[in-house]
This record gives sequence, C-alpha cells and structure tokens, in this order.
Amino acid sequence: MKVTVKILRYNPEKDKRPRYRTYHVEAEPTDRVLDVLEKIKGYQDGSLSFRRSCAHGICGSCAMRINGMNRLACKTLIKDLHSDKIVIEPLLGLPLMKDLIVDMKPFFEHYQSVKPYLINDEPPPLTERLQSPEERERFDDTTKCILCAACTTSCPSFWSNGQYVGPAAIVNAHRFIFDSRDRGAAERLRILSDQFGVYRCHTIFNCTLACPRDIQITKAIGEVKRAIATGSLD
Repeated sequence: MKVTVKILRYNPEKDKRPRYRTYHVEAEPTDRVLDVLEKIKGYQDGSLSFRRSCAHGICGSCAMRINGMNRLACKTLIKDLHSDKIVIEPLLGLPLMKDLIVDMKPFFEHYQSVKPYLINDEPPPLTERLQSPEERERFDDTTKCILCAACTTSCPSFWSNGQYVGPAAIVNAHRFIFDSRDRGAAERLRILSDQFGVYRCHTIFNCTLACPRDIQITKAIGEVKRAIATGSLD
C-alpha cells in the first residue's frame, strides 16, 4: 500500500517556526511507523531527525504523536491506524529541539525530584531483603515504566504548567512508596503534596490511555493521593 505521511518539521538553524512536510511511502500493512520513518530518512530525506534505539518497545526513545495520540513508533503498525494517511508530530509540552526530537531534560528533572531509588539506611541483613509475593504485587504494575514520557506529555495539566511533576514521576514514586523494603515513603509523599505535585492531576485518564506498557497510571496516582490524605500506605 502507499501511505501519505505528514511530518511536522523544524530546524532551529533555518526555520522560524515548525512546518509540515508530506511524503509518500510504499509500506506493508504490518510495517511499523518506525519502519516508515526509516524509509523516509534512508531514501527520501536524510535530514529528518527522530529518536530511536531498541525498536522493541523497551527503551521508550521513539515516543511521538501519531495521528493525534502519543505512541511508540516501534509498536504502532500501519494497519492499526486504519488509514493510509499518517500525521506525525513531536510530543507536546516539552521544548522542541529539531523535527520529532524534544528536550527531555525537564521530564527527567521531575523524575529525579521524587527520589526514584530505594531508600533504606537500616543495617543490611545477612541475606537479601526478603519480600513476599503479595508485597511485590503491591507495586508490580508501576515497575513497568520505561520513561518514554508518553503519559506526561499527554496530560493537559502538564501542558498548562510545566512545573507539574507529571504522571511518570508519580508512577515512579509509587513504585518505591509501596515497596515494603523502602523507608523513604514519607519524604516522597511530602514532595508530592507540593502545589505542583500529585493534586495537579484532575483524573482525565489521558496518561493511562497513552501508556505503551498499559500501566494503570490514574489508579496509581489515586493511591498516592489517598496515602497523602490518610497518612497510611494500607
């Protein structure tokens, strides 16, 4: 099949503002959007810039807006778009650097602000810190985050104010707040109770719909809200 691909292009060295450019590409229905981008870059326009790495839905590098929705280009098949017309744009809410590449620095600053690592100053046991299957299950869902930023950049609250910590940071805080081996929950909950913390979430569910790993993000955010309100992790 032949697909028409409309890509938002921007070169800061030449362009005053972004503009769309259209390409026509031969593709199989089972091709991924990433395959189409590679064909354009390899055979039609070598100046096209976008991020990619593993191409298997693990690294999160190729997150972008595809037909108006945040998706991973490496996981989105042409046939699943139900159209031979594809519009590809960079993620919203982060500074545009070039073409489909955005500046991820603000995103990772929010991520780092919630202390996304195990905090435990207790004397280490002779063996590993044991955890029951039930204790592990409590936070299993939020361990799946690949930091693609698809959730945060789909959030209207983040679009309106980039100081909002965003869904991805809250998800990664959740992963440690409810880990029975961690002792930093109170500190993270204090950070997330800030005016630009968890209560900026208005339960719109865009983040949950955008997540390529099917994490129940809105549910996790609700659990963090409840922990702050009640002072309990139960």
